Amino acid sequence: MSTPPQPARMHADEVVTSPALVRRLLAGQFPQWAGLPVAPVDSYGTDHTIYRLGDRMSVRLPRIGWATGQAAKEAEWLPRLAPYLPLALPVQLAMGRPAEGYPHSWSVYEWLPGANANGTLHDLDRAAAGLAAFITALRRVDTTGAPPRAEGARGAPLAELDAHVRHAIDQLGDRIDGAAALRSWEESLAAPPWDGDEQWLHGDLLPGNLLVVDGRLSAIIDWGALGVGDPACDLQPAWNVFTGPSRERFRAELAVDDASWLRGRGWALYQAVTALAYYWDTNPGMIRQATNALNKVLAASYAG
Repeated sequence: MSTPPQPARMHADEVVTSPALVRRLLAGQFPQWAGLPVAPVDSYGTDHTIYRLGDRMSVRLPRIGWATGQAAKEAEWLPRLAPYLPLALPVQLAMGRPAEGYPHSWSVYEWLPGANANGTLHDLDRAAAGLAAFITALRRVDTTGAPPRAEGARGAPLAELDAHVRHAIDQLGDRIDGAAALRSWEESLAAPPWDGDEQWLHGDLLPGNLLVVDGRLSAIIDWGALGVGDPACDLQPAWNVFTGPSRERFRAELAVDDASWLRGRGWALYQAVTALAYYWDTNPGMIRQATNALNKVLAASYAG
């Protein structure tokens, strides 16, 4: 029997894992699940390596130190948010501790079925309305006690991202239309900043974090960027999922003003160029997603 390929290493100090490691961790800490089959999940996610555990569970192991707080954040906040939201959220079953040479906390979740939203949505107009309803419901949840936002985190003023965007565009050189990307970014940067109350936002509504069952949105996963701030951050799907009439439906359902639309476009550009610069040689799936988003952003910028 051939050995399954190891997940690609995307970070210089990434921790390499394997099904054998997962089995050892389970045997030492959750022996009730140790006899279940373990198999790697094909994903272009960047923070965790995911393994299928039996038919009904998954194991998530942080690849890198910066991802180690996600499981605790999800354990605290997702059960509070879930009753108010119209799509399924991850359900954590257990959190493991470092062991067997693996240095991070890790977690076991219920398995959420579905494919990612790359080309799997049957009706983009209906999906735009459904995702807008989800975002609206999330924004309405009381933010009392929400974790404070770090500088440059999702939902921050775009000015806090300016140096990162310019550096990424410079790094990419002629691999993208840097002049067009910079013009688009400066248009977003010049938009009036958000002056309302901070609202809950997912912060990373990329196609890989939207699950689709039978052609319809079913769940939203990967809440590591959850926080409060400028709600324009969660407009990214307008450029990484939707296009044409479905993009306009998404905007109309959320009643987005011109300034917020420009800031949302800036968030989509930020995600695209920083991902392209960082993952160019290591994550083909992320590069396809980011290239698609950047092309849509630049086309929208040219169109006015």
